[in-house]
Amino acid sequence: MSSQVARRSVGAVFLACSVPMFMAALDNLVVVTSLNVIREDLGASIAELQWFSSAYIVAFAGLLLVAAGFGDRLGRRAVFTVGIGLFTVASLLCGFAETPAQLIAARAAQGAGAATLTPLSLTLLAAAVPERRRGLAIGLWSAANGAAISLGPVVGGAVASGLEWRWVFWINVPIGAIALVLARRLLTESRGADVPVDVAGMVLISAAIVAGIWGLVNAPEEGWTAPGILTSFGLCALLTAAAVAWQSRVRYPLIPGRLLRIRAFTLTNVACLCMHFGVFGSIFLLAQLLQVAYGYDPFEAGLRTMVWTVMPMLVSPFAGILTPRIGGGRLMAAGLALQGVGLWWIAVVAAPGQAFGEIVAPMMIAGAGMGLVFAPTATTVLAVARPEEHGKASGANTTVREFGGALGIAVLTSVFQMRGSYGDAQAFTDGVVDALHVAVPVVLAGAVVALLIPRDAGRVQAVGSAGGGEENSGPDPARPGSGSAPPPRGVQVPRS
Repeated sequence: MSSQVARRSVGAVFLACSVPMFMAALDNLVVVTSLNVIREDLGASIAELQWFSSAYIVAFAGLLLVAAGFGDRLGRRAVFTVGIGLFTVASLLCGFAETPAQLIAARAAQGAGAATLTPLSLTLLAAAVPERRRGLAIGLWSAANGAAISLGPVVGGAVASGLEWRWVFWINVPIGAIALVLARRLLTESRGADVPVDVAGMVLISAAIVAGIWGLVNAPEEGWTAPGILTSFGLCALLTAAAVAWQSRVRYPLIPGRLLRIRAFTLTNVACLCMHFGVFGSIFLLAQLLQVAYGYDPFEAGLRTMVWTVMPMLVSPFAGILTPRIGGGRLMAAGLALQGVGLWWIAVVAAPGQAFGEIVAPMMIAGAGMGLVFAPTATTVLAVARPEEHGKASGANTTVREFGGALGIAVLTSVFQMRGSYGDAQAFTDGVVDALHVAVPVVLAGAVVALLIPRDAGRVQAVGSAGGGEENSGPDPARPGSGSAPPPRGVQVPRS
């Protein structure tokens, strides 16, 4: 095959993997700038309004590892296409919702579809792209992911301002149909190790995540010491302890213990959690700040967040290329530091009625910081995992991202509510500034953690599978929870 055909093939595979992921990431925050319009049309309460976003996040985070596990067992392309189909149908149902309860249920189904396709998107892409071009491919994938997260408020505001809010969801239907065809035609089937599915581990871990995020989502409204919230957190702690005990005993755990013992994998996920704490919590509030304090309508506010959005799209591909050369940790540290500087700058200058130009520079800096983190994170978590572990490694990292985002929104919203109010522009600004003052040290702590990541992390693909390095040494076949597994079932299926 000629190099030109190879390039075209890689590009087509990239689209097949990235378009569904883009839709799923976009819909994380797509309703943020449409909430007021939806509330008025459906007669939703404040609590129901919050669940329009939270139902998606809870289902997404709770099912990520389940989807990755079933993808390894049943076929990654097969499960990936099921996720696309579920997400597309759920988007259609979101648009037809006539009551808040119907929309919340459909959003939860959307989140389940997103959880099914997101971790497998990166796994399928990494397997399909030649190693010499993998850094660039992951960088572009990360750019698309970062752009989708930031574009959510833009798309939601644009659609809600120009069309009925239902088109925020219906726009996914034709895109999802095209993505389904691309996945079926262009992606090759593959599986992970031929081992039993850890159903008990799936139930325990998913239940712990759902309990924890349910508490985080409801805490700002009900209060952090409310009986229901404390019960939720207590249940999360008990389920987490049970999951850890089970994973240490089972022969083939949902998250291989080998990965958790690799310093680069663990530290990368901690840094990633700090990043998404700051990103999700800040975007959630800043998109509303532009409307309440700066006087823009939903579309105008969403459009101005593109100052933030464009930077990850520009920076992530270069970060993907640089990661194998200089290591992911230093790039992540630089990105998190820039994110902290940008958020601190916004907190210093934000004021009601202020010219938007005053916050353009810090938004660009924060966006560039995002771009420096996304690609090295994805590259590093895959680099320290064996090929048959890619689905689980990607699923674990995506779960951490979602949990960090939910934690950021919950904590920063609670801080905002101490002094902030929707009834007054100055009070709203004061609340946002207080929240940013909490986000900044968390993001900077993530930068410190990233500096501890070994410099060679992300430089080589699947180091452990080559037997290199003590940290990546293989599991002990006699030890439960080590992740010892037979060779992966790399089934090559003709394209249909």
